[in-house]
Amino acid sequence: MLVLSRRESQRIKLGSSIVVTVVRVSGDKVRLGIDAPSDVLILREELDPHERSDSTEAEETLEGRAMRPLGLAVAPRT
Repeated sequence: MLVLSRRESQRIKLGSSIVVTVVRVSGDKVRLGIDAPSDVLILREELDPHERSDSTEAEETLEGRAMRPLGLAVAPRT
């Protein structure tokens, strides 16, 4: 695992098409912005059906929905 330190507004580029930006750091919470192509799955770990013991519930929750987690604002590309 690669561990990096970043400050607010600093970015990390993953490959050629994904950029992770540290939007805000407040106490023990970090808000990240992720700019990625629409075909890239972005999913919080607790919503990943492979990481949960009750994967059926998670799969039902995700079925038929866009694969972006709730609470993640996706800004249009410029």
